[in-house]
Amino acid sequence: MFQLAEIRHMVRIPPWLFGQTLNDAVEEELNRKLANKVVLNVGLCIALFDITSLGDSYIFPGDGASHTRVTFRYVVFRPFLEEILEGVVKSSDADGMQVSLGFYEDVYIRRDSMMTNSHYDETDRTWVWDYQTDDETHHLFMDVGERIRFKVVAEQFTDTTPAGPSLVEGNITVADRKEGKVPYVVYGAINDQGLGMVSWWTSGGAGQDLEEEEEEDGEVEELEEAA
Repeated sequence: MFQLAEIRHMVRIPPWLFGQTLNDAVEEELNRKLANKVVLNVGLCIALFDITSLGDSYIFPGDGASHTRVTFRYVVFRPFLEEILEGVVKSSDADGMQVSLGFYEDVYIRRDSMMTNSHYDETDRTWVWDYQTDDETHHLFMDVGERIRFKVVAEQFTDTTPAGPSLVEGNITVADRKEGKVPYVVYGAINDQGLGMVSWWTSGGAGQDLEEEEEEDGEVEELEEAA
């Protein structure tokens, strides 16, 4: 889910940071610029891991700040394809579900990535899996607020930041939400064994409840035959 991305960037150090060591000033500026932001085709930046090299510093005419070429590694959120993650169902509609990971909420499970025989219940505003047994259909609800396990199947980066000297610096393009656009979206799927609501597959969950229900039905039938 988390990766180390190596990035090269020209870091601008304003004059009021000249009293700090160069490493501390660079670290402060990198975290200020990148933390909790999406870098296109890299991922959601979490925190600076380390600085691997510092180049020469320059002061350009008309700018009192120093500019230093820096190579560094940053911790980013970018799950790989087929990775299994767990989150909480945040919302549901006829197109699918939105899942929150706690620190990131642009995760979506589309309707074509649900289990077979799933449908959207307009009354309860939730998705329902019609689980088929030999002689009965069980309706398993995917309620908002419940934990869900899913597989990452796709990702989508969108450049939402207008090009400009204050928004695009060096080789880093930082994307923020503009006009409702989302810079980074993760798509998941639950149409596989062991995926879906965590309660279905854990001890005491829906899976065990179904087994116990079937065993009780069998015992009732045996008692009726004995009577």
